[in-house]
Formats: sequence, structure tokens, C-alpha cells
Amino acid sequence: MRISGMTRRDFLLVAAAAVSARSLVAAASRPRFRVGVIGHTGRGNYGHGLDTMWKHLPDTEVVAVADPVTKGRDDAARRLGVEKAYSSYEEMLARESLDIVAVCPRFVDERHVMLLAAARAGVRGIYVEKPLARCPREADEIVAACAARGVRVAVAHRNRWHPVVPVVQRLISQGALGRILEMRARGKEDVRGGVEDMWVLGVHLFGLAHVLGGYPGACTATVLQAGRPVVRGDLRDGPEGIGPIAGDAVHARYEMPGGFPLFFDSLQGAGSRDAGFGLQIVGTEATLDFRADQEIAARLLAGRPVPPGREVRRWLPVTSAGVDRPEPIPNLGRQMLEHVFAGRDLIAAIGEGREALCSARDAAITIEMSCAALESHRQDGRRVPLPLRVRDNPFMIL
Repeated sequence: MRISGMTRRDFLLVAAAAVSARSLVAAASRPRFRVGVIGHTGRGNYGHGLDTMWKHLPDTEVVAVADPVTKGRDDAARRLGVEKAYSSYEEMLARESLDIVAVCPRFVDERHVMLLAAARAGVRGIYVEKPLARCPREADEIVAACAARGVRVAVAHRNRWHPVVPVVQRLISQGALGRILEMRARGKEDVRGGVEDMWVLGVHLFGLAHVLGGYPGACTATVLQAGRPVVRGDLRDGPEGIGPIAGDAVHARYEMPGGFPLFFDSLQGAGSRDAGFGLQIVGTEATLDFRADQEIAARLLAGRPVPPGREVRRWLPVTSAGVDRPEPIPNLGRQMLEHVFAGRDLIAAIGEGREALCSARDAAITIEMSCAALESHRQDGRRVPLPLRVRDNPFMIL
């Protein structure tokens, strides 16, 4: 068939090209989210790529950066390709009309005031380094301020956005693991092992445990230094502004709503590159192992955990396509590293008027869980209900 001198196939190709061209023009002309970046050279810098992640999100455009250190500010402006660079984030927030603010520094002691300032400036979304705050009281204030102004917050617990998480949720809900017996989490257990490991890395695992197992009802814990319980004289200022810390070992047990315990343990020097920094969910029919920050993040071992039996069992990879199936998402590891999934979700949350997958409320629970272990230790290992009555860091009153 011919249409005005061209074949039907030619006509369809031309029409498709026209539609594609119109789509590209529309995408190019669509207003992009204006992003302001807050960094602090020498005090956490720009986090783990929270400044450059926006280059991988075509719906966003970095328009300004703030950093009180001149060299760091100039370097960031060149790196991000922006002309507007401020020595004060307060000035940037006042002068710029921003949709999203990236609160990048790893140091936690400035985070509370930065987030409150961004919320009050009227931005629509915030992406922030973890942990969210130094104590539940600060987290409460952040959650309340952002909720009052409709600000969508996403906290950079990157593993929460791993595409395998919904698959793991389905495996649990469909009974593939059988009855859950326990969850076990361990930090990286390097030189930071103990309380520092819990604050800096354990919060990632608490976030996963929360989304897969619910909100814990209580905690019992012991914090040790060289094998003995930590006392006030052991306290020191923690790195990255996390507050007072002590202890090269943490042993915590949380009561999960499903009637099973979650254990978190961290021992200084006990980890390795091949083991540690992960969460295991042990069920009557299978065990699920989640390794944080891995491209193939989850593996499944079928069978009861004990006795081991005579058969040889193999850990099967779990991908976004299911159990023992190839991962269909190209460059998944790089997209995770560059916060692409998290950024897309924050943009969608702003547009849909919903919470991000790892919201300020979700991240506040990880702060509560960290402080619950410290509060139980402060009370000589007694059972401490959650939410906590003490809303400040319990080691401030040890």
C-alpha cells in the first residue's frame, strides 16, 4: 500500500520519528528541578557523591552550591558546572529559588540546622547524607518541620532503593522462607567496630530490617570496651560529629513485631571484605542473606538452618528478576553508587505527593534503634521499649 507516494512502512517510520522528535523537544523544554548543593570542605565535604548524582538525572539541574571554604567552593562550582557559589548556605537558600536541596556533608552535627533551614526556605525536596541526626530529638524536629511544609525528604540509605528489595519482600510475604526465626545484622567490623560502626554503618542495616521486618518494640543491649561494660570514663568525641561514643563491641537484641528477634553485633576487627556488613533473615524453610552495597545484594539458601543435612546446598542469587535469574538491569551497581534510583524516587515522590522510599520518618527509626542500644546499656542491659522516652543521645547522660 502506498500513501501519497510513500509505502505504508515509510509512512510509519516517518510518523514514529516525528513523535520521537516531539517527545525530545517536550522533554528538553520541560522545566527541570532546580537543585542547590550544600557542602562543607573539611567537615564531611560532599558526602558520597551527593553533589554529582544530579548529573545522572535529566529532570534536574544544579544551579548553585554553598561551601564556607573558598577552595572547596570553587572546586565544587567547577565540578558541578555552576556560576553561583555561596559561602553561606543560608544565603543560597534565601537568594535562589530551589526545588531540591542536597545536604551533602558527612558530618552529622550540622545536619539538623541545615535540614531545618532548607525546609523553612520552601524547597520541595531534600536529599541528605546518613545518618539523619545525632539523636531522636533532632530527628523528631526534622520530621515535624518537613511534614508541616510538605517537603519530601530522602535519606541516602542507598540499599533501601536496591531493586531486589521488593523481590525479597515478596519472598517473605509468600512464605518462601517459611516462618521467620530471627534476623541477624553485622556491621563492617573494621577499626570502627563497636558503637562507631553502629552509628555510621549499622543504620543502613537497621533501615533494611525495618522495611523487611517492621518497627521493633523493645531493645536489650550491652556495649563493651576491651571486654568490660563501657563506663563514663570511656567516652570520647566520635568522628564526623556523631557525638559521644565508647565501646569496641556492641551486642543488641530487638523485639520485632513478627515475634522474632533482630540481633545487631559489631566487634572491632572481626570483619573482612568477604564477610560482614549485611543482614541475614533465617526462616524455617530458607535463609536470605543481604550484603549491603553489592550489585548482587541478596542470596537464598533453601532448607532448614539446622541440622545441616547431607545434601550439598548452594546459595542462589536473587536479582530484580527473581531467584537464580540473571539481573536484567544494566549497570545496576553503578546506578546504585550514583544514587540514581534514590534520586528518581525523590523526584517521583515530589510529583506524586508521597513519601520517598527512605523518608525522614524511616531514617528516624534507625536513629531510634541506635540510641535504644545505648539506652539499654545505660540501664545495665534492661529491656527498653520503643519509642524511647529519652530523646537525646543516652551516652550524653551515661
